[in-house]
Amino acid sequence: MTTTSAAPLHRAVGRGAFAAWRELVLCWSFTWGDLTATVVPATTFAGAAWATSGRPLAELPEEALLCVAYFWLYIYTFNLSNQLTGIEEDRLNKPHRPLVVGAVTPRGAWWRLLVVSGAFLGMGAALGVIEWGMLWVAAWLWHNHFGGARVWWGKNAAMVAGTVAQLAAAWQLVTPLTSAAWSWILAIAVPLGLLVSLQDLRDVAGDLAIGRRTAVVVFGERAARTVFGTAFVVYPVLLYLLLYRHAPVAAVVLGGVGAVVCLIISYRVIRLRNSRSDNTTYVLYTLWYCVTLASGIPALAH
Repeated sequence: MTTTSAAPLHRAVGRGAFAAWRELVLCWSFTWGDLTATVVPATTFAGAAWATSGRPLAELPEEALLCVAYFWLYIYTFNLSNQLTGIEEDRLNKPHRPLVVGAVTPRGAWWRLLVVSGAFLGMGAALGVIEWGMLWVAAWLWHNHFGGARVWWGKNAAMVAGTVAQLAAAWQLVTPLTSAAWSWILAIAVPLGLLVSLQDLRDVAGDLAIGRRTAVVVFGERAARTVFGTAFVVYPVLLYLLLYRHAPVAAVVLGGVGAVVCLIISYRVIRLRNSRSDNTTYVLYTLWYCVTLASGIPALAH
């Protein structure tokens, strides 16, 4: 008798668990490729904020978990929006993506975008970073739904705004923003207006097919590679002058590792000219981003 009456409850729990598991898998399929450009570096920069705040070590795990949750929503909102408006492009450039393979319907993705965006802004309000959350939503609305991504300057401007929204929120989740924090945020976010076009080298075919005018399409691949190759040699020098000249040895060493990664990127972008190599070069760029933000921990710690 007990077993019979409990059966509907067990089935309901099973269905709920399956639905929750499916949502986690779907979230992973939308976001895994961008975690090293969002969740990992932002949480690392929050670690730099914690190091300078003087807060007790016991609070660090809770802060880290909140950062991971917030920045996972951050990238999930963007990728849902971006992939909903780029299905035809993804059929050419990234055919493994969930909307292309039919893991979710466009209608289902739109509903998820609405719910996840609400959760992202609600969490931002609860944690005191709503202004940066709103800046990020405005940036991806412009990028994905109002034509920003179709012109190179609009796409790059949205990425600069998104990086400011990411790093400012990471710091403010832990402690109020300071002039030192802003120096790091701007030294990284503003040059991104040029450097982020590196990612477009791997997607030229798809961009040409849909008429997207990235910097690589507008100025030509040869000129773009020359500019990127030069920029990734010059940028570490500027970073040393702006961030590391008076920093502790540990920060300078990590900055040196980042400079080596920049030189490897410069070499690869000039010498290795195919889509697969360009994708690996972009992964190295995200590695540089993580290492540079990690150097902020010893540089900014009191």
